[in-house]
Amino acid sequence: MNEAKSNESEREALIRWRSDTPGCGIRVHLNNAGASLMPAVVKDAITAHLGREAIEGGYEAADAQAPALAAAYTAVADVIGAAARNIAVVRSATDAFALALSAFDFAPDDVILTSSDDYISNQLMYLSLAARRGVRVVRAPDGPMGGVDLRAMEELLDRERPKLVALTWIPTNSGLVQPATAVGALCKAAGVPYLLDACQAVGQIPVNVREMQCDYLASTARKFLRGPRGIGFLYVSDAALARGDYPLLVDMRGAEWTAPDTFALVEDARRFETWESSSALVLGLGAAAQYALMQDAAMVTRRAQALAAQARTRFASIRGVRGLDRGEQLCAIATFTVEGRIARDLVLALRERGINTSSQSRGDAVIDLTRKGAETLLRVSPHYFNTEDEIETAARALEKLLA
Repeated sequence: MNEAKSNESEREALIRWRSDTPGCGIRVHLNNAGASLMPAVVKDAITAHLGREAIEGGYEAADAQAPALAAAYTAVADVIGAAARNIAVVRSATDAFALALSAFDFAPDDVILTSSDDYISNQLMYLSLAARRGVRVVRAPDGPMGGVDLRAMEELLDRERPKLVALTWIPTNSGLVQPATAVGALCKAAGVPYLLDACQAVGQIPVNVREMQCDYLASTARKFLRGPRGIGFLYVSDAALARGDYPLLVDMRGAEWTAPDTFALVEDARRFETWESSSALVLGLGAAAQYALMQDAAMVTRRAQALAAQARTRFASIRGVRGLDRGEQLCAIATFTVEGRIARDLVLALRERGINTSSQSRGDAVIDLTRKGAETLLRVSPHYFNTEDEIETAARALEKLLA
């Protein structure tokens, strides 16, 4: 396809994306790393099922929608290159990550090998395991450009023999993209289980769990996948299932009570689920996954990252604004610190002007923000349905606020 046709195709796609997304006509939404705008088909899937529940009853509506619920698992699996049997639908990416951690019987001095850029909730889980189980948390050092140093990671795998490697692919506080595929190859060679937090990756960049060689992958619906809040999923590899991995507290969704003192696990990843869940949200997740599968994945990634690159350049040109992103590869998240201003105040002021962004404080990323010399950060996270004009609109609004 020549460049003219490619550009025309992207323009046509942009018109369709914005038409599919009612919120685009109301606000400039640059908070897709927080919660993206849902396409109308996602909202319709949720509300239609809630309507059925109101008329038919919750159990009865779920039974009637059994084929559609099964299709939702298949669509989610297709997004990440997996099979439906490897997908557990849970309440959030954090729940998914915690469930995967709970599958390991950690003992004193067992090592969790991770990074200094892992998500705050994951870091807190590691520290909780250190306090309650005597686990040692070892953070691989960064390379000179940011992101884990692969040579150091390889050396730590050999020296520490960790029980688990856990990594956040894209941190919430930065545009950094960790070398997650390369880490997976190192883990595979070392025979160490690998848990990957992909909540900022799924829907933004191509994801293939076979290439990642991860045992577990945790993600959410609400971010770049453009699904509803309150639901996420956990990928569980065939190897993990074959090992007999299961969460610390399994329930009747994940196992059969076979005798007074015994139980048998279900064969697939649903051993990580609980029986009670929202069918409406599962259908919303499925609709978001199906919508994502209909898009040109390369175009989605290219466009979102180009918009973030525009934001980095434009916002950093504003007096008193300093860009914070470091890494050999950057994604559709751009972060800034603003001299003498609290980022949360700026977020609220921009919101009053119809512009959605988000903020974080040092407590959300103690290690990273300390070394960057920032107490708070302003996060701008465009997606493929945003426009170059919207980036400029947000930048001009910030300029006026700082004037």
